[in-house]
Amino acid sequence: MVNRMSASPAARLRALIDAPGLRVMPCCFDALSARLIEQAGFDLTFMSGFAVSASRLGMPDTGLISFGEMLDQGRNICAATRLPVIGDGDTGYGNALNVKRTVTSYAAAGFAGTMIEDQEAPKRCGHTRGKRVVSRAEALSRVRAAVDAREEGADILIMARTDARATDGLDEAVARCQGFADLGADILFLEGPRSENEMVAFCEAIPGPKMANLVEGGDTPLLPPARLEEIGYRIAAYPLTLLSAATAAMLDALRALENGEQPDRVVGFERLRGIVGFEDYDAEAERYRVEEVPIGKREVVGGRFRRADLARRSAIAGQRAKRTSH
Repeated sequence: MVNRMSASPAARLRALIDAPGLRVMPCCFDALSARLIEQAGFDLTFMSGFAVSASRLGMPDTGLISFGEMLDQGRNICAATRLPVIGDGDTGYGNALNVKRTVTSYAAAGFAGTMIEDQEAPKRCGHTRGKRVVSRAEALSRVRAAVDAREEGADILIMARTDARATDGLDEAVARCQGFADLGADILFLEGPRSENEMVAFCEAIPGPKMANLVEGGDTPLLPPARLEEIGYRIAAYPLTLLSAATAAMLDALRALENGEQPDRVVGFERLRGIVGFEDYDAEAERYRVEEVPIGKREVVGGRFRRADLARRSAIAGQRAKRTSH
């Protein structure tokens, strides 16, 4: 059994996907959403590129957000939670060497895993139209580079994704996933299967951990977790559920304020303080509290002397100076 307090994020993610059963994975977009996922009792999370692009830039997931911005967001997310976090590594942000840099940088930031996909740049959300994928050879080259980065020392798991179902059909998408598995990818992700039958065909074709991506209003059927587990998935990702719910709540609150009313559904101030960590902060700050002592009675603890000692030392120094002058 992996010790959650001492094992690396990658080791904890490995233990989760090696264990039987399905892991429901709400996806985060900032430090607060990651912390809420942990506090709700989930085992892992994923930094969604769509959600980060929307929340950080207010822009669509069409390749506009940069590697540096995603990495910066990821550092904050990984620092805010003890959960294993999988980071959206996009297309790797360039050629094979860029892919390796993305993987090693994500590992250094604290991610447990990173996802590399086979879309052309600029990529776009997997459940929107207009996607294009690179050749199978280039897709395999990206994943090979990601796996090499892991084998060369990056402590991180590799999730390999294909969007070829939308452009080249299910057979090509499955063939690419088989190639990813042969190269050593840790988790497989076939984006956008159109039916339950396609999901079953994918899971039956290739062994090993696989992720289902469940977008409300997207192309893939929103099957219940029990059925996803039965089919053979190991992770059920909900990439936009929290962002969509938060957006709906903010729109409702704004509507109420516009009408001169107080919003009905808000988190109480005391609970909000607890969520963001005021109580923990105050408790730790108490450990370092210094008792204030009147100036005349202060003692320099580290040097083990008092003001009287200072006076005595000053007198000795004065006597030495007199002897030297004679």
